[in-house]
Amino acid sequence: MTTTQSAITAPAAGTPAPRRRRNTGDLLVRYAFVLPAVLYMIAFFGYPIIKNVVMSFQAYDFSTFFNGKAPFVGLDNYAATFSDPIFLRALGNTALFTVGSIAGQFVLGMALALYFRRRFPLSGFLRSLLLLPWLLPMIVSAAVWRWILEQDNGALNAFLTGIGLIDDPIPWLTSSDTALIAVIMVNIWLGIPFNVVLLYSGLQSIPEELYEAGQLDGATGWKSFWHITLPMLRPVVSVVLLLGVIYTIKVLDLIIGLTGGGPANATQTLATRSYEMSFVEFDFGQGAALSNILILIALAFSLVYLRANARAAKNG
Repeated sequence: MTTTQSAITAPAAGTPAPRRRRNTGDLLVRYAFVLPAVLYMIAFFGYPIIKNVVMSFQAYDFSTFFNGKAPFVGLDNYAATFSDPIFLRALGNTALFTVGSIAGQFVLGMALALYFRRRFPLSGFLRSLLLLPWLLPMIVSAAVWRWILEQDNGALNAFLTGIGLIDDPIPWLTSSDTALIAVIMVNIWLGIPFNVVLLYSGLQSIPEELYEAGQLDGATGWKSFWHITLPMLRPVVSVVLLLGVIYTIKVLDLIIGLTGGGPANATQTLATRSYEMSFVEFDFGQGAALSNILILIALAFSLVYLRANARAAKNG
């Protein structure tokens, strides 16, 4: 009787072992699926960032490519960056360029998204036309806008003169007073499709019943937008603004194609200054230091903005 009872209970005591083996196998399968993505991130994101950080602490210049020597200089590159007379000008231009571009893109993008939310003939065709700035290569857009904003033969000055708004051509890209404004205008034009697509998709997900209920309570027009549309769009707005800042703060090819950072550093930003120091002056160490500062600024803004947005969502 005892032998039979122990024989019956033995398999029950041994059941956790196959279950543990199954769990281990599931973990291995999960890690196997994640491994390619991890290797890709390390190879194409992790290594360049680490290499850039290392270069910022070295005297890495053009001669390094021939003799292979890049002496360690500590914080000298960062000290030289902060003492650079152009640094503060580039930092201020970066702030103005980012704030102006994001504000213009978001306001116009929201207005167009609300407009296209209404059903009317050819709305789909017109929405597709809005994607054209997105489809064009950045350098091509810069070349076209450089012709449009040209002082003597540009299309914009010809139009403004023709309708009598101006008497003399405006030096959009050659004057330090207007160059940054012109670059911001072009960047707004380029960023509108991104804002419209995301905001329009967010508007489509808002139930019509909310607006009907709001009308019963007197929430129409601006009140409806402020108390229904904007709160419901908060997650989408967060993504649009965060990605917009991260993208705008590192814009390089547009400014290079339009003004090259000039005139008199009027459109010089941290991104263009980093490019100039690395590939014009061939001071790769100092250029890496400046790009690391740019990364830290973008990271700090992202953390502050996400934390503030999470606190606002928690408070309702």
